[in-house]
Amino acid sequence: MYKTKLLSLGIECFIFDEQMNTLNPIMGVAFGGIKLKVNGNDYEKSNQVITEIENAILTNEKDEVIRCPNCNSDELYTGFKSIKSVKGILSTITSFLFMVYPLYYKNVYKCKKCGTEFDKT
Repeated sequence: MYKTKLLSLGIECFIFDEQMNTLNPIMGVAFGGIKLKVNGNDYEKSNQVITEIENAILTNEKDEVIRCPNCNSDELYTGFKSIKSVKGILSTITSFLFMVYPLYYKNVYKCKKCGTEFDKT
């Protein structure tokens, strides 16, 4: 998403290590995950664009602002991978035992202020 937005604004950028992270997600930590690289001259402008995207207020299909049910904040992480459930805990234990990527997780919103995780519904 970031690359597409930057390219649409005329900022040349490249994605590195995407395939390595896709092939072996656990090793992604070892080589720093997926990287978006831009020219040093475009750093300030690209950083500003990414900050605007990160701080955008999330809305649902009805254009209603999505808020945290705990503190009513509109500052949220989207697509947060949560394992806070019985299935998630069992999946984590199984993953460690068999040295595989976690088999189960749920995509949720997470509040940036209070840390509450809640469903996208």
